[in-house]
Amino acid sequence: MPIITLDGPPLSLETKRTLVAELSSLAAAAYQLPESTIIVMLRENAPDQVAVGGTLIADR
Repeated sequence: MPIITLDGPPLSLETKRTLVAELSSLAAAAYQLPESTIIVMLRENAPDQVAVGGTLIADR
């Protein structure tokens, strides 16, 4: 079972539904497996928990 892990900013529930459906579809096609075997894990990170170049995204 392929596992896709995506770290990113918080998303709306509707956006998450669209994202996991599209990721699952693409991975299933690439692996030639049924979509039911694809696992997608979303990890949401608030802007005050992520920094780029020494600066929190919340401060940008």
